[in-house]
Amino acid sequence: MTSVPVLPETAPFTPEQRAWLNGFFAGLFNRTPSAAPANPTQAATPLQPLTILYGTQTGTAESLAKRAAKEAGKRGFAPAVLDMAATDPAKLAGEKNVLVVVSTYGDGEPPDNAKALHAALASDSAPLAGLRYSVCALGDSNYTQFCQCGRDFDTRLEQRGAHRIAPRVECDVDYEQTFTQWLNSALAALGSSIADSGPAVMAPSIVEAATPSVYSKANPFAAPLLARRTLNASGSAKEVNHVELSLAGSGLTYEAGDALGVLPRNCPQLVDEVLATLGFDGEEAVTTGAGELPLRIALQQHYDLGKPPGALLTALGLTASPELLDVLDALRVGARTGLANAGAFVALLRKLQPRLYSISSSPRAHPDEVHLTVGAVRYEAANRRRKGVCSTFLADRCAAGENNVPVFVHANSNFRLPADGSVPVIMVGPGTGIAPFRAFLEERRATGASGRNWLFFGDQREATDFLYRDELVDWHRDGLLTRLDLAWSRDQQQKVYVQQRMREHAAELFSWLEAGAHLYVCGDASRMAKDVDAALHDAIATAGRRSTESAAAYVQALKAAKRYQRDVY
Repeated sequence: MTSVPVLPETAPFTPEQRAWLNGFFAGLFNRTPSAAPANPTQAATPLQPLTILYGTQTGTAESLAKRAAKEAGKRGFAPAVLDMAATDPAKLAGEKNVLVVVSTYGDGEPPDNAKALHAALASDSAPLAGLRYSVCALGDSNYTQFCQCGRDFDTRLEQRGAHRIAPRVECDVDYEQTFTQWLNSALAALGSSIADSGPAVMAPSIVEAATPSVYSKANPFAAPLLARRTLNASGSAKEVNHVELSLAGSGLTYEAGDALGVLPRNCPQLVDEVLATLGFDGEEAVTTGAGELPLRIALQQHYDLGKPPGALLTALGLTASPELLDVLDALRVGARTGLANAGAFVALLRKLQPRLYSISSSPRAHPDEVHLTVGAVRYEAANRRRKGVCSTFLADRCAAGENNVPVFVHANSNFRLPADGSVPVIMVGPGTGIAPFRAFLEERRATGASGRNWLFFGDQREATDFLYRDELVDWHRDGLLTRLDLAWSRDQQQKVYVQQRMREHAAELFSWLEAGAHLYVCGDASRMAKDVDAALHDAIATAGRRSTESAAAYVQALKAAKRYQRDVY
């Protein structure tokens, strides 16, 4: 097979230009001898244009879109990867072949970069009769509105007259197999002009590029725990831990704004209770993605013992019920006669998925280290004490110095500091939402950025919940933090939140935005982020003397310019 040159990530092109050029090279160099025209004067078959649209909140859909472009380039397409924020129905009308990869977050909402197109397709009547498309929807079946955004795009494109060339697929958190099958089906249906040349081979780069780390989601790095400390003071209703891990020797790199994937282990006590309920001793051999393992190890390391999947409920003769809070609850009340075989039991479980945490350190400030800010989840329900799987794994079950925290870096190019260090930055991050902004501030200091920095932070009580108090106060005192506005919800009779502080300082907030400031929000998607977004609209309308419609257009322009970015969950 002919080697295919590819442009490295460091090449001076936009991601869209790089994807198109890689597709061109793949189509040119992957031609087999049989593909040569019988008549030497016959023109070569042109590459088919293909636009791959992505809508992403944390970067997963963007990553998959780039993978799709790489594969499409080998099959006779000239692919372009396009952020949904960069297109509209009128532009789509000029497209021929489109693949859509889009996630859903919150209560069935589109990602921030997909909201404008999502709304436009609902209201715009422009026909899209010449468009051929297929949709890959990403989601989490633990949420009621599973893959709703992808369903919306699929329906609205069809309503505009576009032709669906392959059925929509809905990917759960374990998406690899479903995504691959969809991509193969969609590309085949679009009609490759070049036969599939078989498995991909490593292609030489045109320019020498750095060797990537061998560690990834599929092969996480066992990181040593360097330190862990609780950030709350005695008497707090919360438990937030600062966790420091070593990346030395892993080759893993990250940027401020990225997330760290952590593959947790289930609580041994919970595993023991599941085994006892089933009458297993834990030594039964079961087949997993990692090969054959004893059942106890498989349950600790590979299977989700949280919300019971539908297949398990059916096998137990149960229907979904709020009383069934986890797998153990379901086993205790269901008919277990059909689960006498350990292999049959694990076949009904979901795979244990990694958890993503916003990184709270700058690699320039902490070489070969990565820091996290993790709220430990502990509560009681149905007369049992419950634990968040990953948060208590990091809080309770990892020993300092041991290589026992499997991790990988999850890049998030949609949450980045401005390239120009003189640009002002506004950060809104209550509670554990402070995590990426600690990283941002460390990064701004390490790079000598001259731009002003404004942080809105809040939590329940100042005396017990002022996370990173000493650092933030010092940064405010020495000028790194130009402004530090705080909101404590339980320190007075009337609750105060960060969005109220934004409204109080609407005039200055608008002034910073008019001066080119970038605005960032991190934290809870269901309430905080919505309230902050509403406060932003209000501040712009009030201080900018704008109508509601004009304020909404102003916010949309901020998003389109990548000046309003959110890391919400």
